[in-house]
Amino acid sequence: MKAFLAGLLIGLIAVPLFAFLYIYLGYAPVATAAPPFPFERKLASMALKARIKRSTTGMTGEPATPESLAEGAQLYRENCAVCHGLPGQPETPAAKGMYPPPPQLFHGHGVTDDPPAETYWKLTNGIRLTGMPAFGALSDTERWQMTQLLANADKLPDRAKTLLAQPLLVK
Repeated sequence: MKAFLAGLLIGLIAVPLFAFLYIYLGYAPVATAAPPFPFERKLASMALKARIKRSTTGMTGEPATPESLAEGAQLYRENCAVCHGLPGQPETPAAKGMYPPPPQLFHGHGVTDDPPAETYWKLTNGIRLTGMPAFGALSDTERWQMTQLLANADKLPDRAKTLLAQPLLVK
């Protein structure tokens, strides 16, 4: 019985007190260059995936047309490229300084394998504790145009490719 009470006492008082002191005394990693908390990536990923799954069930968007993909390319350049990059161009200084690092959507693993509803949700809501803002000020049509651009990044029409190939002017 004593062992049970000791375990209960440790679980209810000592562990939360240790966590509080760890944060309060400044040991928590808060700089962008600091390593993440233990299990931080896993917990954030689990929460994000669960929320997106719950919120996007049955969601369908606007179809991808050559015109909408070109519009999506222009919107992407204006709103996303500074963090997420462009095909054949190096990562921007802003993207290099972010934590967590934003995925370079046209290099390596992008979002072409993600369900479009997931990308649309991320554009609409942003992602907490990252640099990903919510783009609620854009219209639904504009967010779907960017979503379809990313979902079809491996098979874009020439007009969209030309827009994305233009150098990004970052100072």
